[in-house]
Amino acid sequence: MSLSRRSFLRAGIAFGAAPGFALADPLAMRPPVRPAIDAGRVVAAAGLAGEVGHALLDARGDALSLGLAARRMAPASTMKAITAAFALDRLGPTHRFRTQILRDGDALVLVGGGDPVLSTDDLAALADALVASGVTTPARFTVWGGALPQLPQITPEQSPHLAYNPSISGMVLNFNRVHLGWGSGGAGMQLQARASRESPRAYTVTAAAADQAALFGYRADEDREYWTVSRGAIRRAGSRWLPVRLPELYAADVFQTLCRARGLVLPAPEIAIRAPQGPELAGHDSPPVLELVRDMLKFSTNLTAEVLGLHASGRADLGSSGAAMQEWLGDAGQGMRLADHSGLSSGSRISAFGMARILAGPGRDLDLPSVLKRNPLSEDLGADPAQTHEVRAKTGTLNFVSNLAGYVTTRGGQQGVFAIFCADPARRDASVGAELPAGVSTWTRAAKSLQRDVIAAFEATLQS
Repeated sequence: MSLSRRSFLRAGIAFGAAPGFALADPLAMRPPVRPAIDAGRVVAAAGLAGEVGHALLDARGDALSLGLAARRMAPASTMKAITAAFALDRLGPTHRFRTQILRDGDALVLVGGGDPVLSTDDLAALADALVASGVTTPARFTVWGGALPQLPQITPEQSPHLAYNPSISGMVLNFNRVHLGWGSGGAGMQLQARASRESPRAYTVTAAAADQAALFGYRADEDREYWTVSRGAIRRAGSRWLPVRLPELYAADVFQTLCRARGLVLPAPEIAIRAPQGPELAGHDSPPVLELVRDMLKFSTNLTAEVLGLHASGRADLGSSGAAMQEWLGDAGQGMRLADHSGLSSGSRISAFGMARILAGPGRDLDLPSVLKRNPLSEDLGADPAQTHEVRAKTGTLNFVSNLAGYVTTRGGQQGVFAIFCADPARRDASVGAELPAGVSTWTRAAKSLQRDVIAAFEATLQS
């Protein structure tokens, strides 16, 4: 029932209370309206295994459609929409993160400024600038990553070989990933710091085929990482990204190789234990925060989300940083738990109504619709030729978790804010950290199809 109709009925009831007043049938005074599709019936008819929470708010933040809307569920990557607003507000859309080469006494220092998208190509440009400055071989070469907390991984729940769960540091290179490639049977296995133009070998990380049951094995000492790969999994040539756990040495090693190719020989790198001081010899700025946020939402990069969140909060770990983001939300953050900034941790819990409230409040104030992906379900389901509305939203996917949260605009211009959270808790708990467990692809596609149908119901509600 629309607000205007509610107001009309309230007025009619008030008049009807007056003695001798004959109340006309309010429905007879209105043109016929096509019945709205009920989102709850759409959910029930779909029969998706698990539970579905949904909330639709109008442009003023009033609830129009709710179903299990207070149930706290894992937000998955829809959390990144909150992180985007947090970073835009706390850091500002024009802020940049600078990577520097400093001269500190007898040492040349590679200083990480927490740029989440620094690439090997960017380090190559720094090497060019450094060589052009006329610098000679220093007595020492060090690297500093203390601009951010240094954490071995985003969450220990995930399998250690998953590239979307890398280490965190103020020194980030290639999203703290290394590219592993191999020929048939594992021949010619190599690890590269791959970028668009430059792809030098990564000497601080090694990989070898092994007779083992596990797909990957991993260990590390102070200055090197060692991966083993099951021979049975590499009978054919292939490649994949692996996470880096020693990011400072990885970046320093790559920079040393790039400088050597340009005629500048640097000593073996060391990790700086204090913040360096001294004149800057070369520097590189990240894109502005607004661009980082847009790309983070488009590609759903976990590391960018965590780095931006840590920069914005200034806290020492992800748990306290997530709590700081919740504090920033004020009343809109009540009743939820934010354990990180990417949604990768299963410790985070948000209700569909809570998410919609955030998007309707801080999200709209900070113009999130302009940076969210347009009609994201089309990527997995294909374009719907019958669709007459536009969606700007963030998806969120974990094993047996599929969420969508954002904004919908009807063909007539009516606007709504929504969140649809789908989860199969039993299968989710049984598959945390697993890579493509049985049945997850079919379940996820069914959940996305349901989300598309629920948004169609939302459109009808907004137009009624």
